[in-house]
Amino acid sequence: MALNILFEDNHLIIVNKPCGALAQGDKSGDAPLAEEVKAYIKEKYQKPGDVFLGIVHRLDRPVSGILIFARTSKALERMNALFRDKQVQKTYWAVVYKTPAPEAATLEHYIAKDAVKLKASVSSKAFGDAKACSLNYKVIGRSERYTLLEVEPHTGRYHQIRAQLSHIGSPIKGDIKYGSPRTNENGGIHLHARKVRFQHPVRQEIIEITAPLPEDDAVWGLFEQ
Repeated sequence: MALNILFEDNHLIIVNKPCGALAQGDKSGDAPLAEEVKAYIKEKYQKPGDVFLGIVHRLDRPVSGILIFARTSKALERMNALFRDKQVQKTYWAVVYKTPAPEAATLEHYIAKDAVKLKASVSSKAFGDAKACSLNYKVIGRSERYTLLEVEPHTGRYHQIRAQLSHIGSPIKGDIKYGSPRTNENGGIHLHARKVRFQHPVRQEIIEITAPLPEDDAVWGLFEQ
């Protein structure tokens, strides 16, 4: 696939991941995006031997949008610290069938991962080994059939946005695992990592990145970009 690079310097490389692409290798054996990025760096900079590339965070396979990689071990260590200390502001756009009520709110739940079903369970009360999770959402667009939400997660739990929106009755379009009535043709879901803001791990300047929406006139194209 052709890489859509949003930012690149000696320390970081940020790409716009298409839905369906693996961020890193898994048991499926499909080629991960990380290998594409390594090949790009190796060719562009004519690097001999193995190319270092650190995966700073994860993005589910059916999700599109911003994915950050570190090009040095120092940058990886510092970016990991930024994520751990919640110093990275992430904004997602999600297309849902049902407009949530109220149209802007903070969701606070408990969430646990089922390692067998590869699915998250959400409850308003603590249970088992569940961990607290929270996010803000607000309605930012409408079409005849869909509602566009802007979501800012405060925690980074497994399938958090997908599971929390489903829990309040607003599953993401295409996400049959969490209540969507049907799949999308491309196997993805309409959840996009839209924006990210953080302090550069080496240069200390503020980095703000916005990822263009996928080319999808039937749904994403209904909303202003």
